[in-house]
Amino acid sequence: MAGNCLPPVNITGSGRPVLEPNEIECFFLSGVDLLCEDDPSTSFPHLKSGLLILTTYRLLWLPDSAASGGGAAGAVPLAAISHIFSVKKSLRSVFSSPRVRFQVSLSPEGRVEAVGSRSVVVTVVVRGKGDCDAFLAKFWENWRARAWEEAGSGSSNAAAATATAETATTSSSGGIYSSDGTVRMVGVSGILRKEQEMWESTDRSLQEAFQDLNALMSKAKEMVMLAEKMRLKLLSGSNSQANATNDEEMGSKEEMQDWLLSVGIISPVTKESAGALYHQQLSRQLADFVKTPLEKAGGIINLIDIYCLFNRARGTELISPDDLLQACSLWEKFDVQVVLRKFDSGVMVIQTKSHSDEEVFNKVKMLVMKPDALRSGISASDAARTLGVAPAMAKEHLLSAESKGLLCRDISPDGFRFYINLFPEIDRDDIHLVKDREIYALWVQANHSHA
Repeated sequence: MAGNCLPPVNITGSGRPVLEPNEIECFFLSGVDLLCEDDPSTSFPHLKSGLLILTTYRLLWLPDSAASGGGAAGAVPLAAISHIFSVKKSLRSVFSSPRVRFQVSLSPEGRVEAVGSRSVVVTVVVRGKGDCDAFLAKFWENWRARAWEEAGSGSSNAAAATATAETATTSSSGGIYSSDGTVRMVGVSGILRKEQEMWESTDRSLQEAFQDLNALMSKAKEMVMLAEKMRLKLLSGSNSQANATNDEEMGSKEEMQDWLLSVGIISPVTKESAGALYHQQLSRQLADFVKTPLEKAGGIINLIDIYCLFNRARGTELISPDDLLQACSLWEKFDVQVVLRKFDSGVMVIQTKSHSDEEVFNKVKMLVMKPDALRSGISASDAARTLGVAPAMAKEHLLSAESKGLLCRDISPDGFRFYINLFPEIDRDDIHLVKDREIYALWVQANHSHA
């Protein structure tokens, strides 16, 4: 348990940490102990064998049981770290687990805080497989960049500095930070923020150009107001009326930006940051990502559609189809609410565990029992409109219903047509007997009234 010493970390249903706005994961280490060796009497907890995640803002420690709801995850804010010690190479260190030591500030109550009354030395003991030297280099890089200060300033300059995020793999030498110390862009959110930075720079240039020209002061004010209005319109895509107030336009801008920024993944899992944990962490991130698309698709969605949506959200950090399949196959080992399913035809889909085929079959049965459907059957497009899914997915549901004996199909030049299965209604001893009850009678009545 992290106790009350470390700030808590919220965990998603798949066992992934909930990151702060603009926070980016930079390095993963498994099998890590976090302890205070120099002063065992301190309130700093002894955390054993967990997952350590270095981000631009924090050091996150997650117990192995975090995904299943057991244990508590804690964080060490980089702002609370006052010093990082260099690793001393010795003969003893060759045969022992790699260690990284740093100094953190504690409040009088013993909590880790950015401004504390005392400090202790914390040791990271890497017992699993991981590149400790690479971790230390990233640790130094993130700590020196102090991205959390720019994120918390609240000014437009801070927004531009923290929002130019791009994944570490896009530059072979600069890492996750650019030459000026700001975080690089990533995904849709990064593109939007880059656009916003450009317009804000234009606004500042306009203001500076006219501030010393008294003769043109009135016109300069109008131009600045016009430039600001154009920026708001282009960034927000506002549909407000011509007589809308400035407050309404600003509200529309913020609402639209929030929606667009949610499309992109601020901190996509990469091979460089996750290393050997790449597919495991990718699987957990994918499980969190598919929740919204599954809700909109009725609990089941084609794997190809998820591949496109996931890659679009990752920006330049695209994954291969093999990576996607491997990530989906790992869901069986994790306690997540989604599964990978393969239909008899070979089509693969992602669906929630609560998705019920029986519920789908009941809707299909109600559809094929309508008078028109009893006469001429239904197509995949008809089922798609009823089920609220794509025609290709509807066809898979119809084929599954056929395999269960609910439907029969007819293949014609117009394609597949599916009908209610009447064969169980036929009396083998008298196949010409016309029954006056149940499905058979409804079928006879529908065709007789049509004739």
